Amino acid sequence: MRVLRTALILGALLSASGCARFQPWVKPYERERLADRVMAWDRDAIATGYITHVHENREGAHGGTGAAGGGCGCN
Repeated sequence: MRVLRTALILGALLSASGCARFQPWVKPYERERLADRVMAWDRDAIATGYITHVHENREGAHGGTGAAGGGCGCN
């Protein structure tokens, strides 16, 4: 029983280590496509735009919503 448990834990650790990468998953030249407005989660862009406008006017803040910028991926 102890051998089976150790084998299961070792297998889980080995399979989880396959997810770790030292390079970014998204290349710098691919980030421009991911920052496109088409990739937004909202279903109705007009309604979301209206609600964002109302929220910005009430809070007195602008921006901070939507997709992130493309950028080069440098730290």
